Amino acid sequence: MMRRSLRLSLALMCIGGGAMAQEIKRTELGRSPVSGDDAHEIIMQLVEFPPGATSPRHFHNGEESFYVLEGGTVQVPGKEPRERLAGEKGINARGAPHAGYTVVGDKTIKILSVYVVDKGKPLQEPAP
Repeated sequence: MMRRSLRLSLALMCIGGGAMAQEIKRTELGRSPVSGDDAHEIIMQLVEFPPGATSPRHFHNGEESFYVLEGGTVQVPGKEPRERLAGEKGINARGAPHAGYTVVGDKTIKILSVYVVDKGKPLQEPAP
């Protein structure tokens, strides 16, 4: 177990030209209950993924719609790097595991995400 953690730490340090892994920055832009529905809320966030940041595989307790404001390159372990282009958009369905990539290169990826989620539950949880 310790050996695996050490390998993962070293791998993260090597991504992005030797820089330490960076933190994902989430800025909440708004939050509101869903009209006529006490069980759900709408959350809007600006999510910034700097070079070296890893977005672990996760799911949401509700739907997420996203729009890439500023793109960059990401890589899923064992796969070729791919571009997240500005203007890319999509919807992640309730409970659908997604992400699991690291930002490579020198660009910070900025995504506007709007969630309609269960009130009182975590916004995201690790995918099994």
